[in-house]
Amino acid sequence: MKTSFPHMGCVTGYKRLLEKLGHEVIMPDPPSQKTMELGVKYSPEFICFPFKVMMGTYIECAQKGAELIVSSGGAGPCRAGMYPDVHQKVLQELGFNTRVVVFDSMFQDFHSFYEKVKTVKNGTPNRKLLGLALFCYILIKKMDKLEKRMKILRAYEINQGDYSKAWKDIVKMFEKCDTIRDVNRTYKRAVDIFEAIPRREVKENQRIRVGIVGEIYVIMEPTVNKNVEEILNNLGVEVENVQYISDWVEHNIMPKWLPFPKSHRVFKMSDKVAPLNCGGHDKENMGWVHDFARRGFDGVVHLMPFACLPELVNLGKFPAISNELNIPIMSLSLDEQMGEAHVKTRLEAFTDLIKSKHYAKQKASIGDAIGSAAQSAARKAQSKAQEVKDNLKTAPAAPIKQHAK
Repeated sequence: MKTSFPHMGCVTGYKRLLEKLGHEVIMPDPPSQKTMELGVKYSPEFICFPFKVMMGTYIECAQKGAELIVSSGGAGPCRAGMYPDVHQKVLQELGFNTRVVVFDSMFQDFHSFYEKVKTVKNGTPNRKLLGLALFCYILIKKMDKLEKRMKILRAYEINQGDYSKAWKDIVKMFEKCDTIRDVNRTYKRAVDIFEAIPRREVKENQRIRVGIVGEIYVIMEPTVNKNVEEILNNLGVEVENVQYISDWVEHNIMPKWLPFPKSHRVFKMSDKVAPLNCGGHDKENMGWVHDFARRGFDGVVHLMPFACLPELVNLGKFPAISNELNIPIMSLSLDEQMGEAHVKTRLEAFTDLIKSKHYAKQKASIGDAIGSAAQSAARKAQSKAQEVKDNLKTAPAAPIKQHAK
């Protein structure tokens, strides 16, 4: 069966899983301006931005002959829960015989979840299916680990573009992996490639770190967020994104009462300011902001689709949270009309702000340390002087000699 999926971040894991299940994979192209315009044309006017981009991607895949499109869904007040029905209806009205299968959490309705699994597994025995799922999970986990590392090291590359070029080559290497052993071997080679790239040395106290939070699609797909992470890296800023495919899988598979993955604990950090989850990732994102502040990050970039309900809730809270936690937060509302120049200009201004704040804090710390040392020295000198004074008072008087007359 000709099968495809939405383009969201690194899609190598999706591709390898579907190939191993015997599907003919129709690779989606990274969303372009044409993709967005196509999605806007056939989407409801006031629907959120990710729906439009995915709609454009689905139409492009259907035009290539895709018979099945596999994706993940959402629940709650977030409109992502209605994506599959509307996407399916639009494709049918356009004359495409393409089926959209969307996986929700297996804990909500396991029977429905398994029926969808049977559609996608393409006759593969369950035992083999579990083995393939494990292989793909390990592949995704290793690639996510490398990508996280790249978004730190890329901030210090001497020749701009070296890490991005190396990452493209590494993705091609992982696409050729057939076994877990191949994955582990490729991972070690990728680490060596990263370490061989020349970069400048930066002291620990000079590192500028920014966290990325927001709606999952716009923070994971660089063509949609106008390459926010790479722009920040090129400005000398380390980036930590809170959403990766492997993290999303762990968050949705692991029972909520377990202390891992970290996203389960982060949820609880936002209980005070976000007692209810409005849908999407609003409560989780609020928890991540608290986590970044606790770990001493210099700022947070909040990415949201235009008119996204859950992230609009956060947007109203962030000014007070920024003051309370003493961490700058910049929000970017993204839609099909957003240009990369605008995003770059705002990120440059934000970077100047957080760098000034970072170095001012360092100077204040140095000044406080010098002042503290001076006060300590003064107290010691005063104590020593008092000790000498007390000794003089308690010393026995010298006898007075009597002179003979």
